[in-house]
Amino acid sequence: MFKALVALTTPLLPEDYLSLVDPLWSTTELRGRVVGIRRETDRATTLVIRPGRAWTGHRAGQYVRIGVDIAGVRHWRTYSLSGPEGDGDITITVQALPDGLVSRHLVDATPVGSIVRLEQASGDFVLPSPVPSKLLMLTAGSGITPVMSMLRTLGAHPDVVVLHSAPTADDVIFADELRARPGTTVRHTSADGRLDLADLDTLCPDWRDREAYACGPAGLLDAAEQHWGDARPRLHLERFTPPTRSTGGEGGTVTFGDREVEVDGGASLLEAGEDAGVLLPSGCRMGICFSCILPLRDGQVRDLRTGEIRGEPGDMVQTCITGATGTARLDLRPAEETR
Repeated sequence: MFKALVALTTPLLPEDYLSLVDPLWSTTELRGRVVGIRRETDRATTLVIRPGRAWTGHRAGQYVRIGVDIAGVRHWRTYSLSGPEGDGDITITVQALPDGLVSRHLVDATPVGSIVRLEQASGDFVLPSPVPSKLLMLTAGSGITPVMSMLRTLGAHPDVVVLHSAPTADDVIFADELRARPGTTVRHTSADGRLDLADLDTLCPDWRDREAYACGPAGLLDAAEQHWGDARPRLHLERFTPPTRSTGGEGGTVTFGDREVEVDGGASLLEAGEDAGVLLPSGCRMGICFSCILPLRDGQVRDLRTGEIRGEPGDMVQTCITGATGTARLDLRPAEETR
């Protein structure tokens, strides 16, 4: 029967016709339909997305890559899932950035009924099993999003302390839920100043005994790493912000497969390759998800975070956080195919 259908639909596949009726039917590309929109603040919006049948679910605290088409070009970005584990629909909460092409598109120009591309959920910023008896959540700004997924999953857990910061009351995402949750303190930094972690001894005296989850600006997370000291194994961090890039890179000529590309000293290999029209594996663009790795065949490359020059033939290169330094050659075959 299937062969007969293929013969009838050639050169297309039966699935191509099914996708015209319901885009979520696709088994070759995971898609989702936006089925709800909630405005959280002036800049932040929650999109409720019904994923296709191939969606395998997520754990609270994980993120998902979303692909959207803007002016004929597909763009991928990574967003934390803000809904609880086990829901049929998934939610992402997007804060529009002034120069954020994709974030502004998702917040301002994605109506109910829109189709987006998805990848399966990823990330190890998740609750352990069994859930600890005492938890501390330390968040700021949009860093509340993965933690909100955890809080919604935990439900009425009896002992969760939440310390959240936002510039003003109007900037607090999920304000009503946080206000209603026992053990929650919300700080407005424009009036109260930034949280001094020395205040933890007052706000949460037993913080050293709690499993702690922190998400927010790099400054907060760096300070938390230092402050936890010997208790560091109890602290779990999720960093959203792209790593700071070093300066002084010389750039160079990088060959992607059989395509030669001139790479500026401040650009990542991923950015330069994409600008040149090379089809590259992409990812979070923050050095977190390791989806952009390609094997280095010749030459050396530069770590954009530290400026370190490194590389031996066969090394795996994270193209989103790596720049050029002289000449180099990358294999376009996915890393797993070259092992």
